[in-house]
Formats: sequence, C-alpha cells, structure tokens
Amino acid sequence: MEWRNYYLDLLLVPSGILIMFGYHAWLWHTVRTRPLATIMGINSSGRCNWVASIMRDNEQKNILAVQTLRNTIMGSTLMATTSILLCSGIAAILSSTYSIKKPINVVVYGSHGDFMMCLKYVMLLLVFLFSFLCHSLSIRFTNQVNFLINTRTSDNQQLFCVITPDYVSEILEKGVILNTAGNRLFYIALPLLLWIFGPVLVFFCCIAVVLVLYNIDMMKVSTAGSAIGNNSKADGINCC
Repeated sequence: MEWRNYYLDLLLVPSGILIMFGYHAWLWHTVRTRPLATIMGINSSGRCNWVASIMRDNEQKNILAVQTLRNTIMGSTLMATTSILLCSGIAAILSSTYSIKKPINVVVYGSHGDFMMCLKYVMLLLVFLFSFLCHSLSIRFTNQVNFLINTRTSDNQQLFCVITPDYVSEILEKGVILNTAGNRLFYIALPLLLWIFGPVLVFFCCIAVVLVLYNIDMMKVSTAGSAIGNNSKADGINCC
C-alpha cells in the first residue's frame, strides 16, 4: 500500500531532477570544450576583453566600470533578497498548523501524507537557501572586482605583477558563475514548487525547463565558427 502511494514520487521526481542536472553537466562540458558555441562561452570571452580594455584605459573608463559592476551587484542583491524572503515564507508554512493537503488530495496524483508534504517544502527551502548563498558570494566577488579594476599599478611594479587583467577577469568570472548558479537554482525551484500538486507536473516541467534553457544557452554557429570555438579554448572560457 505504501509503494502504491509513493511510487510516482520515487520515479518521476528523481528522473526530472536528473534530467536537469544531466543537461547542466553536458552544458558545462560544452562550455569547456566549445566555448564559442554557447552563450556563456561567448559572454566569458567578452568579459575578459572588457576587463582588459577597462584596465588599459582606466582614466577614461573608470566610471563605466563602476556603473556596470554596480548594476551587476544590484541584480544579485535582488535575487538574494527574493531567495531569503521565499525561505522565510516556506519556514512560516512549515511552522504553521494549517494543512493544505486536504483540498488538493483528490485532484492530483502521488503521495500527500504529512511526511511527503514536509519533504516538498524542505526541498524548496534548501534550494532557495543555496540560491541565496550563491548570490551572496557573487556579490562578494563582484565587490572585489570593483576595487581591483580601478587599482593604479603603474607606480608599483610588484603590485603590477599580481593585479593583472587575467587575475581581475578570474575574480569576475567567479562572481558571474556563482550568479548563474543562483539563477539556475531558482529555475530548479519551479518544478519543485509544482511537486506540491503532484509528481507528474514535476517531470514535464523539468523537460520544459531544459528545452527552454537549451534554446537560451546555445548559439547556432556555422561549421567554421565551431572550428574556431574548438581551437580558441585558451582565448575563450579559459582566457581567465
């Protein structure tokens, strides 16, 4: 009887989550091997060139650098604030004595016991907490770039050897990667939110999210462009 109540949750929910993690593992490999075939690889290469340009002509572009990084910090701050507010809301639901499972018990499939409902909310809480952590660390790295990119190193040869465009680009990339990870955790939270209404919606939502992300992440390049992406790994995602 227990298996009859839980089998859809045990089959569909892990399958949907594995599809999303499998897609991101494949995306990471593609970014590392063919950076110019992905939006992330192209943007990474552009950021490396942007940092080098700002540091080379800092007297005229320092305000542009500060404004650009400020906008990035504001976006991460908004997502971090949203994550912690959602965590507070979920924690309030978990601590409440009000039960929402009875009105939807006859409408959806899957288990709706107290343990399963608690598990659904705890999973959502963990996802939003990790998203908050990623965005907070992203703000930290971006703030460091805000200082380093405007550092005058021409008068200090030892400092000039340490604070290079490659070093600043590496710090910026860490912030961008953490910001992306926080956003992707937000996307994973959408199927988990639908888990409240049943595991079937989770599976189909995971597939839909992966299809949408694939069209966002990938670039349609020609054969020549792909060859350039394969041969310019050092100039692309690894330039940092």
